[in-house]
Order: sequence, then C-alpha cells, then structure tokens
Amino acid sequence: QVQLVESGGGLVQAGGSLRLSCAASGRTFSSLTMGWFRQAPGKEREFVAAISWNGFNRNYADSVKGRFTASRENAKNTLYLQMNGLTPEDTAVYYCAVKNEHYSNYGGPSPYEYDNWGQGTQVTVSS
Repeated sequence: QVQLVESGGGLVQAGGSLRLSCAASGRTFSSLTMGWFRQAPGKEREFVAAISWNGFNRNYADSVKGRFTASRENAKNTLYLQMNGLTPEDTAVYYCAVKNEHYSNYGGPSPYEYDNWGQGTQVTVSS
C-alpha cells in the first residue's frame, strides 16, 4: 500500500505560484497513476489533475488548464503540482491520491477511482 505525504502549501498573493509535492512510500509508485484533488470549505472534493504512471498522459480540470502542471519523478517517488497564476478561487486543501491499478494510462476525475490519499496541504491565495 502506498503512503502519501503532501507538502509545499502556503499563503500566496493572487497571481503568484506554488509547487506542491507528494512523497510516496513503497516500491510500486512508478507503475501507478496519480491524481491531485482539492477541497475548499463547504465544498465537495474536486478533481484538479491526473498523470499516468509514465507521465505521458495528463488531464486537467478546465478551471486549472494552462495554469497548473502535474509532473512526476519516479526515481524519487514524488509527484508534483506546479501552480501558476493563482487566484483566490484556488484556495483549498490540496490532496494527492493514487489509483491502485498498475500501468493504467488514464486517471479520471472521480475521487472514487483513487484508493489511497494523503493528508492534504493548505493553499491560501489572497486577493
């Protein structure tokens, strides 16, 4: 079972950037599709991005396309989310998640596809 720990959140002004990291334990990280989700107060958890096991396939929520980039370093068991052009609407707790299906080439937007989650990291964007 893969354990996940997010980091890199914080307070940033609108228009700024942050890079989130998600460190994974276990030897199977490199064969698993990963996802990023976020949850704002009073709202449901929503899909942000997903990246296939080899990094070749990525998909994004419309709200973050062109601003956020998911990437991974399998040699370091680490997933990243580069966030540029942040707005107050991006304020949320951000979670990484793993889909326990080896060599899947697609990560969908439903949180029910994902099996293990990190504890989350807070991102706050001030106006």
